[in-house]
Amino acid sequence: MSSLEGKVALVTGAAGGIGLATARALAAAGARVTLADIDAEHGQAEAAQISGARFVAIDLAQPGGAARTAQETIAARGQLDILINNAGIQHVAPITEFPEAKWRLLIELMLTAPFLLTQAALPGMYARGWGRIVNVGSVHSLRASAYKSAYVAAKHGLLGLTRVTALEGAEHGVTCNCICPSYVRTALVEKQIADQARTHGIPESEVVEKVMVAEAPIHRLLEPAEVAEYIAFLCSDAAAGVTGSAVTIDCGWTAH
Repeated sequence: MSSLEGKVALVTGAAGGIGLATARALAAAGARVTLADIDAEHGQAEAAQISGARFVAIDLAQPGGAARTAQETIAARGQLDILINNAGIQHVAPITEFPEAKWRLLIELMLTAPFLLTQAALPGMYARGWGRIVNVGSVHSLRASAYKSAYVAAKHGLLGLTRVTALEGAEHGVTCNCICPSYVRTALVEKQIADQARTHGIPESEVVEKVMVAEAPIHRLLEPAEVAEYIAFLCSDAAAGVTGSAVTIDCGWTAH
């Protein structure tokens, strides 16, 4: 994979999971990485372990949070070449019981914030004639699951945003892709187990097998590093012809 030396990257939701693994992978390829997350304690500690990295504590769901994150990165680094929209949360409940506040929070964080970050990053990318945006979607950008109305809606919307960004950015040397993993071994997934067990009426010990990996012929959770390496490839010059894609890494889920 080609080097990312001289490139500046911003990764949201980077205090753990896919975001942290991606920050590490991009830094290993030579990029100067800014980690952004609401979890300041873990984010600062992890950034300190990555050569040349910095950390920004931010709540992307709050008004002005997304634009401020991009602006701080550009002010500190002088440019922004790579944007990884990864921050996300989950809430599991039937539509009839889904709180409006939770719906709005998930949409703000996982769809509106990526739009605003993209909006802030594109002018500089256009001016330099090079840019990489990777939106961390989900197999739920392509498929639906019951009890996840806000998450599925946000991830479907993120794929739509990806495709529009790819069309608009192509003539400026900017690519945009949506990576669509199946369940990944992260804190977000671990926190779902109790909710899934309660909603589906099964023991917590059966959630991974009967819910999370049931649809995939490869019956296992993905590891964050697997997704991160794919993202790093999409940011490289080797992937310059890949744009507007829903890039699956889903253990065969969508092969059905």
